[in-house]
Amino acid sequence: MPVSLTAWNWQLPDWPELAYQEAELEAMEAAFLHKAGIHVGAFSHLNDDERDELRADLLSDEAFLSSKIEGEILDRDSLQSSIRKLFGLSGDGRRVSPAERGISELLVDVYRHFDRPLDHGTLYKWHGMVARGRWDLETVGAYRRGNEPMRIVSGPVHEPVVHFEAPPADRLEVEMNAFLEWFNRPARPSGGLARAGIAHLRFESIHPFEDGNGRIGRALAEMALSQALGSPTLIALSTVLEKNRRHYYEALGRASRTNEVTPWLGFFGRMVLEAQDHSLAQIEFLVGKARFFDRYRGTLNTRQEKALVRMFREGLSGFTGGLSAGNYIRITGCSPATATRDLAELAAMGALLKQGELKHARYFPNLLERRAHRR
Repeated sequence: MPVSLTAWNWQLPDWPELAYQEAELEAMEAAFLHKAGIHVGAFSHLNDDERDELRADLLSDEAFLSSKIEGEILDRDSLQSSIRKLFGLSGDGRRVSPAERGISELLVDVYRHFDRPLDHGTLYKWHGMVARGRWDLETVGAYRRGNEPMRIVSGPVHEPVVHFEAPPADRLEVEMNAFLEWFNRPARPSGGLARAGIAHLRFESIHPFEDGNGRIGRALAEMALSQALGSPTLIALSTVLEKNRRHYYEALGRASRTNEVTPWLGFFGRMVLEAQDHSLAQIEFLVGKARFFDRYRGTLNTRQEKALVRMFREGLSGFTGGLSAGNYIRITGCSPATATRDLAELAAMGALLKQGELKHARYFPNLLERRAHRR
């Protein structure tokens, strides 16, 4: 039906029936399942410790970036410490704020219980987690109340730009009952992307909570993807959405004006496929890291090992611009002459790849090297 410039999607007569062209999503749906199979194969090459590390890394990144999308900057190390504790793993005992603990609990709960039916109580509990430590909210752990319209606005107070207006509070019981009835229908793998994209859009359109809808909505998308596959997805969805934040909000905004959602699902599907690629790269990085240290075990001195461990702790991105002699000195506390000698040895044995010369020299881990040189 034609898009009304004055109506929101929930005001249109066909709401909440969201239509889309299945044929346009077939290739994406097939790619999603194919990539999920590759994930399973790659994951099988990790040992238990590496799998725990991957879960903690991916979920802490998801918690950090899902919050960052909403303009809230949390401490990544504290998030990882909190998530490790929730999984029963050893942590560094650092202090974790209520906000960091809350978003960690939400994502771990979705990871562990992705296959349970969704109900009002679960959503209330999740909102209590997301809103932990918030004293500025009128309603926590329940749907919003009151007669004031829920709007997403920008611009000056005297002349705001309304980007979206959600259904009034007195419609939420009906809207959320219908949403839960739809979400709890059996998931089918062949339509997993579409179902997850619709779940996210429909929840965001209802906007049932006073705050925290974005983080819960993205968690619901992850839950729906996991249900389609029959196992936790562990994909970096918020990593990709945060990188494409402007396009993400624009796509949601356009979709909030119509109930023909093929363009929205196309955007969402591309984001999920990119997130799968990112997660697979992290799995391959962990496998490469494990093989790297196996390859050079017994050949590294304590300084070299300390510097390499610190490099790998930076993850896929590594040190910006590579490891310099100055970085090496700061990490190990050695003299410049020792740093030069240690780095030259690492390059000679094939552990590091050298780029540039003299003070411009930078070093990068060589995860492809197969020869194990011995001193």
